[in-house]
Amino acid sequence: MPAFTYEAIVPGGGRKQGTLEARSRQEALAQLSRQRLQPIRLREEGAGEEISGGASRETAVPGDRRMSEAQIISFTEELGDLLDAGLQLEGALRMMEQRSEASSLKAVAESLRTQVREGISLSRALKTASASFSDLYCNLVSAGEVSGALGSILQRQVVYLKKLNDLKGRVVQALIYPMFVTGAGILLMVLFVVVLVPQLKTLFSKSPQSMPLITKLLLWTSAFLVQWGWLVLVLGALGGIAFWQAIQKPEGKLWWDRVRVKIPVAGPVLEASFYAQFSQTLANLLGNGVTLLQAMNLVSRATPNTFYRARLEKACAQVSEGFSLSHALRQVGGFSDTFLDLVAIGEQTGDLAKALEKAGMRYEKEMDRRIQRITALIQPVIIVIIALVVGAVVYSIITSIFDAMSGMRKSL
Repeated sequence: MPAFTYEAIVPGGGRKQGTLEARSRQEALAQLSRQRLQPIRLREEGAGEEISGGASRETAVPGDRRMSEAQIISFTEELGDLLDAGLQLEGALRMMEQRSEASSLKAVAESLRTQVREGISLSRALKTASASFSDLYCNLVSAGEVSGALGSILQRQVVYLKKLNDLKGRVVQALIYPMFVTGAGILLMVLFVVVLVPQLKTLFSKSPQSMPLITKLLLWTSAFLVQWGWLVLVLGALGGIAFWQAIQKPEGKLWWDRVRVKIPVAGPVLEASFYAQFSQTLANLLGNGVTLLQAMNLVSRATPNTFYRARLEKACAQVSEGFSLSHALRQVGGFSDTFLDLVAIGEQTGDLAKALEKAGMRYEKEMDRRIQRITALIQPVIIVIIALVVGAVVYSIITSIFDAMSGMRKSL
């Protein structure tokens, strides 16, 4: 009977190595499962066949099982609860696989259970089960597997993902509302000028008196939009497409990411959002046993803003040379002094993860204050601007109507 050497994680969190006899690899994996052992490495002696952290001869191919952020949170929360309830990983995935409804969660759980039964670690199986699992997520799962605290780490990850999702939602809400109000005001003005003003043009032309300058400008704008409005829309669309294609290129994206954090209204919100997300993500990684250099590499790759990503990559290079995080961030520049002081305090106290978590909470509150300030200020400002423009247009129209009627009475 073939002999298999293995290395596995015991329920308490330690590692165990040994040898067992089984007729096949599947039977060897079943024996380890009955002993409540999670295999990391399984090799048949003399065959050269080895499964090590997911390297197997049956390598899964990534599928198109896309998952939304809400689905990832639901998957993580359910799996963490099942593991904390005492189920083994394969049993927990089997229970998630037995969903009645057809969904991407069921398909992902099925793919994961198939790979875990083959001895592939969960962290590596996640990468092939769905492209929606980020490197940050997979590395945290790997840390949980090594430490034997996968269930608790998944539950902590749920808290982090919910907080991050809420953070993104508030930023989007703060930026979309002013744009919506502005767009509605512009659309109202265009309809007013294009539809209403042309109907009054005949009346204005019958007046023997000269029209005011503001009325002439209004009629000229109306005539131009009626005749060439389609050209304005086409040029605007082409300009938008050209701008979008330009910022998709590395140079253009770097320029746009640098510019938008300096926009007077939206820039401070985006900046506070970056500091909050960066601090919370790095604190989450360090708190789960990931080294500082590895955590910085993961955070830099996961940062969507290329302006900050370039600086984080430079900071990673300095951290790899032995410099402290605060020194590295200060050298590359682009980070606020307040944030750097908070990081330096965490390094001096020896608890960088806790300091970063507090910094994240601080910047999250700062972002909330800025969002509330924008929400309270932007609406009345836009309303006042629209009211002034509409008032000027209405005033010019009413004045011209009265002048035309007065002129026609005199001519009679």
